[in-house]
Amino acid sequence: MDKDELGAFLRSRRERLHPEDVGMPSGSRRRTPGLRREEIAVLAHISIEYYVRLEQGRAPRPSAEVLAGIAGALRLTDAESDHLHLLAGTAPTPSGVHRRDVRPSVLALLERLPQTAGIVLSVAYEVLAWNDLAAALMEDFAALEPRDRNLARRAFLSPGDPEAAIYGISDGVEFKVGVVTRLRSAQARYPSDRAIADLIQDLRDGSAEFARLWERHDVHVPPPLTKTFSDTPVGPITVDCDSLTIGERDQHLVLYTAPVGSRDAENLALLGVIGAQALSTRPHAS
Repeated sequence: MDKDELGAFLRSRRERLHPEDVGMPSGSRRRTPGLRREEIAVLAHISIEYYVRLEQGRAPRPSAEVLAGIAGALRLTDAESDHLHLLAGTAPTPSGVHRRDVRPSVLALLERLPQTAGIVLSVAYEVLAWNDLAAALMEDFAALEPRDRNLARRAFLSPGDPEAAIYGISDGVEFKVGVVTRLRSAQARYPSDRAIADLIQDLRDGSAEFARLWERHDVHVPPPLTKTFSDTPVGPITVDCDSLTIGERDQHLVLYTAPVGSRDAENLALLGVIGAQALSTRPHAS
C-alpha cells in the first residue's frame, strides 16, 4: 500500500468534483476547491475521521468494499478505480521488473503486415521492436542507443523544438498527457522496478511540463484514433492509430495504417520505398 500516493490521488479526485456532480446543492461560497472530505465520507458510507486519515496517509489499508464506496463517491472511471485498488494494495500487482523481451511471433507479425508501420512499446515507453516502415515514418531506431529509444524521454527531455522531437505528430499535447498517465499506472503496477522509478524521476527533474502533469494524478486518457506525422520525406501523412495489448508481457503493439486508396496510403507506400532504400545503404557492423 502506497499511503502517500493513495492520499494524493484521493485529494486530486475530490478537488475536481462540484456539489452538483453528486446531486448536492452548490450552497455558499467554498474556501477550497471541490467537495469537502466529510461530504465524500458520507457518500462513501464511511467515517469522516477514517477518510481524513486516508487522505493524510495515516490510515490502515482499506478493504475492497470501502474502496468501492469511495470510488462511487468520487465518481471514478473504471481506470481510476483500478488505479485506486492498485495504490491500496488490494489488486494483484506484478512483482519484479517490466518485460522488455518481445515474443518471436510478434516480431514476425511486424514484418508480415503489409503497408503498416508498427512498433512494440514497453510500459516505460521504450521502443522494443519496429519494422522498416516504422523506421521510415519515425526514425531509424537501430541507429540509437537503447536509452535513446524511449518516447517519454524524447517527448519531455529533448533539446530544441519539442514537436520535432516526437516526429511532428499532430497530437503532441495529447501524447504527452498519455505518457504521464500511463507511467503513473506503470509505477503502481511495478513499485519495485528501478528503471521505471528512475525514468519518472528524470522526467520530473528535467521537465517542468511533466512535473505539472504528474501532479494532476490523471490515470486515463482516451487513445488517439488518428495521427498526422508532419516530419517525413514525403510530407505530412495522416494515419489510423491502433494500439493492441500484449497482455502477458504488459506491452503494446502500435500500428499505423492509412485507408486503402487514399493519398495518405500512397504517401505511406512511397515512404516505405524511400525508407527501404535508405536502410539498405546504412553501414552494418562487421
